Amino acid sequence: MRIYMDKPVVEMDGDEMARIMWHLVKEKLILPYVELKTEYYDLHVKVRDETNDEVTVRAGEAVKKHGVGVKCATITPDAERVKEYNLKKAWRSPNATLREMLDGTLFRAPIILSNVIPAVRFWKKPIVVARHAFGDIYSGIGISVEEAGDVEVVFRSSSGKETRVRLARVEGRGVVQAYYNLDSSIRSFAKATFGYAIANGLDVWFAAKDTISKVYDARFKEIFQEVYEENREEMERRGLKYEYFLIDDAYARVVRSEGGFVWAAKNFDGDVLSDFVSSAFSGSIALMSSELYSPHGYYLSEAAHGTVRRHYYRWLKGEKTSSNPTGTIYAWTRGLRERGRRDGNADLVRFAEKLEEAVKHTIEVERIMTQDVARVAEPPINAIVTTEEFVEAVRRSLEKLLNKP
Repeated sequence: MRIYMDKPVVEMDGDEMARIMWHLVKEKLILPYVELKTEYYDLHVKVRDETNDEVTVRAGEAVKKHGVGVKCATITPDAERVKEYNLKKAWRSPNATLREMLDGTLFRAPIILSNVIPAVRFWKKPIVVARHAFGDIYSGIGISVEEAGDVEVVFRSSSGKETRVRLARVEGRGVVQAYYNLDSSIRSFAKATFGYAIANGLDVWFAAKDTISKVYDARFKEIFQEVYEENREEMERRGLKYEYFLIDDAYARVVRSEGGFVWAAKNFDGDVLSDFVSSAFSGSIALMSSELYSPHGYYLSEAAHGTVRRHYYRWLKGEKTSSNPTGTIYAWTRGLRERGRRDGNADLVRFAEKLEEAVKHTIEVERIMTQDVARVAEPPINAIVTTEEFVEAVRRSLEKLLNKP
């Protein structure tokens, strides 16, 4: 008998090989066991183009309505992709749109396997990257200048007051970029970080460059300190610490640490850092979970990897690929687990946890893995398999776990 769902999750489909894996996981590992309820939105790059990206906004509004969403990896088109897919323009990152709409913080954690030794030999405990999911260069605007001139930043308030700051005198062709942030979003980011750390028994690091960015980064530092003071008593009661570092110092320190903390980072820093940590822990960015928590109660789990473009071109030619679907599986499991927790559906929570256990069992015990994991796994390795074969091996492991008395 399949597990019943009372309320839906918002399902956001994606692009290229990630889309192929999304449907494979859904059909082989979810639908046979769960009476899946979803509100479906197709975020394929062509659909976004046809709807002038309105489909992304509708998907975000649906998460606000239903509370829980699951998202496949999507293309953020550059000039090359605009030409390849014959798009109207280089549309904005759907992830950036959704994260701003939901005002959330993105928590990315490595999927730690016993037979994959971290590249950093000191790391013993997880490092969870809390990525601020608002503003920075993802909401920035850039211009290209063709001749010498003056660059200014102008703020015109609603009351009509104007502040004008000279940035530079450029002497020829060049580029200019500006971006912004909001106190309310930074505070939500800090609150989510400390809340996650307290719930999971982890220390908190925050790193920026306030010595150079004396207004922008300094404001992040100030707000984090304020929110820490609000949580200091609970942190100390649980034996947890908060530390602020300059970001270059943090990178130097992290490679000598044991792990065991949440590393809060601004949007761009977190984007880079999450892939670095995942790769250093497990050798593959497909071995990472990605969950967005919003102070408004919205939740979105994502496939943390990209669309695996190179493998998709091979798949189109009818070739077999060894793309790793673990991140996609975890996007589904974390979304279903959250739905189950909110609805008091213990069977759905248990299923999601068993499916994650099945993935680890397949790699750690059965020693069956995709090519990316095989490159970094400790021997023995029993089989290096295609994407489809790996999903089938996980299904066999899941059946055993579900049938255990």
